[in-house]
Amino acid sequence: MSTGKYKWIGTRVDRPDGADKVTGRARFGADFNMPGQLIGRVLRSPHAHAIIKSVDTSAAEKLPGVKAVVTAKDLPEQPNVIVPAGEMQVNLRDITRNILAREKVLFEGHPIAAVAATTDAIAKQAVELIKVEYEVLPHVIDVTEAMKPGAPVLHDHLITEGVKPAPTKASNIAKRMDNTKGDFEAGLKQAEIVVEREYTTQAVHQGYIEPHATLASAAEDGQVQLWSTTQGHFQVRGFVSRLLGIETSQIRVTPSEIGGGFGGKTVVYLEPIAVRLSQKSGKPVKMVMTREEVFRASGPAPGGTVRVKLGAKKDGTIVAAECEIALQAGAFPGSPLGPACWTSFACYDIPNIKVVGFDVVSNRPKVAAYRAPGAPISAWGVESTLDVLALELGMDPIDLRLKNAAKKGTKTSYGPTFDTIGFVETLEAVKKSAHYKTPPKPGYARGVAAGFWFNVGADSSAASHVAEDGTVTVISGNPDIGGSRASLALMAAEELGVDYSKVRPIIADTSSIGFNFVTGGSRVTFATGLAVVNSVRDMIRELKVRAAKTWGVDPDAVIWEDGVAKPAGSNVGEFEPLTLSQLAATAGKTGGPINGHAQLNAQGAGPGFGVHVVDLKVDRDTGCVHIDRYTAAQDVGTAIHPSYVEGQIQGGAVQGIGWALNEEYIYNAKGRLDNAGFLDYRMPVASDLPMIDALVVEVPNPHHPYGVRGVGEVPIVPPLAAVGNAVARSINIRMTDLPLSPPRLSAAIDAATPKMAAE
Repeated sequence: MSTGKYKWIGTRVDRPDGADKVTGRARFGADFNMPGQLIGRVLRSPHAHAIIKSVDTSAAEKLPGVKAVVTAKDLPEQPNVIVPAGEMQVNLRDITRNILAREKVLFEGHPIAAVAATTDAIAKQAVELIKVEYEVLPHVIDVTEAMKPGAPVLHDHLITEGVKPAPTKASNIAKRMDNTKGDFEAGLKQAEIVVEREYTTQAVHQGYIEPHATLASAAEDGQVQLWSTTQGHFQVRGFVSRLLGIETSQIRVTPSEIGGGFGGKTVVYLEPIAVRLSQKSGKPVKMVMTREEVFRASGPAPGGTVRVKLGAKKDGTIVAAECEIALQAGAFPGSPLGPACWTSFACYDIPNIKVVGFDVVSNRPKVAAYRAPGAPISAWGVESTLDVLALELGMDPIDLRLKNAAKKGTKTSYGPTFDTIGFVETLEAVKKSAHYKTPPKPGYARGVAAGFWFNVGADSSAASHVAEDGTVTVISGNPDIGGSRASLALMAAEELGVDYSKVRPIIADTSSIGFNFVTGGSRVTFATGLAVVNSVRDMIRELKVRAAKTWGVDPDAVIWEDGVAKPAGSNVGEFEPLTLSQLAATAGKTGGPINGHAQLNAQGAGPGFGVHVVDLKVDRDTGCVHIDRYTAAQDVGTAIHPSYVEGQIQGGAVQGIGWALNEEYIYNAKGRLDNAGFLDYRMPVASDLPMIDALVVEVPNPHHPYGVRGVGEVPIVPPLAAVGNAVARSINIRMTDLPLSPPRLSAAIDAATPKMAAE
């Protein structure tokens, strides 16, 4: 149902791609095929850290059916330059080595060579024929161990940034980051109570159901076509261009439907290899990762350590806050350290803040974005320590947060001052909720936590076209990973004043629409939506010109209202309104096709805040956690399509619950991942969870015509601490190491339980 303010925005319309998805017509990455295509396979390192002494591909090349083999020699060397990669930053020198190892392998699963053959069986056989001579080196997996002076060093050239004077010796600490507000030490002296805790969390995977897949076709004239499952086909084009030395105009990338990404598909792994194999073989090459390859060689979210110190008055006013974070970057620098540091205390108006962060390499896959990258980790530490403070003060956890909540005018520790935000409203929504007003069931305990994400804008392009029958096509360039087609169409229909069914949203390839930044950062409904709105407004200007020509009046004497052109001023009543269909039918006589275009770098993305509350109990015999009730409140600005907003909130909460309770990368003594599959990597399923109640709070973003704020990333930030806080209150033991899996909880309970006296 519409809210009444708008005709279409706020309604729960069917999604444009819904029928294709439920009937199986939708084409995902592995569904694309071409006549005569070859199958590509990758040889991966069995070692976590080793020098590559030689690679012999001769036997593979001689195998009948093998048409091409590539190694790192087939990719040109890249400069030591940092470039954006979705929500992360990457070094071109590193990314080419991540795609195909050069001097060393740096993690188990690191690609070394690839083959293209006429069948998958031949490709697999060829991979086994490639001979690699290694000199195995000591490895390091844990972030704390990697920071120690005697740890095996991954990169001899890596000197810690952000330290003065600059170190002269290489280490695994790629970067130190500091941001401050006020004077932490002076603020701490004002405190009447001080609490401090240290926490850890393990690397976790995004858990998308569809593996990475691509199909590449390189033509004789140098043009390249790619079909890929990606969150950003313009980014794929950019990386293939840079890494292979191909002009951007020669590359056309078409995104498939995407079976999950969550940030993990803002990276290129297979695409440059597939293109080079296609160029060498003269045939299309298709590559699809196995599930094991996804786990071993694509980027998870980092693990790390977080130390938090809070100083407060006895009335709950926090006067000083400190956070120290060390994150695993994986094999190459570039963890989401900045966002982890910047979001740590962003929910709160604290006068004195000190945040220090470390980006640390180790012998793991290079990390990738995962839904609010970095923020869940710092929130795990900060929100858990806030709960410790609330317990020591005897204060309600919502009231403690309300007392210190960020508001309009709050200056953050990382620089910006907040404009209109809805954190207080979100806290109040939880406090007023039926869930919070109802005590937990006997035997259950309640946990609360809050979370923040910046949300971003960035580059977007859109076009709107009126068809001959008066229907409208809206073209954008962002893969739809959360219902954005429907949201864009709703805004277009609202702007035009036409029926939603008359608007058809299309996701174009890289040659059919202007540049669009990735689908990530909770940016698409805000930024690309703004481009769509502007393109429709551009089209409306043209529609008014066409109506003016039809009536023989000045365009200023025409208004557009309720989907029709109407005469204004002294012309009211003189002419009959003209519908889209009528204007389209006469377009050839009034100037030709009627289109609208827009391109922008969107500014003013409204930050998002969420507050989660969970009731659970811990089985003291088994350590198993049972969640009885879960509520997630979030300021979404304006819910363009409430069902998809609720779905994003619920999905993020579920992923955060999995991170809190079970998910982790488990490495053995040889640096090999022991749980590279969904059987052993335990993600939540429906039977593990209650219904997630989503409380949609709407504090419109003043920088968007429909008040949009990004939605998709905030909901994964609070669950780690919300669950941890509930567990602490359930068993009266503050667990500081994630995941809170049954073995860990059971061991902690046993250690804290007095042994029964011998009879």
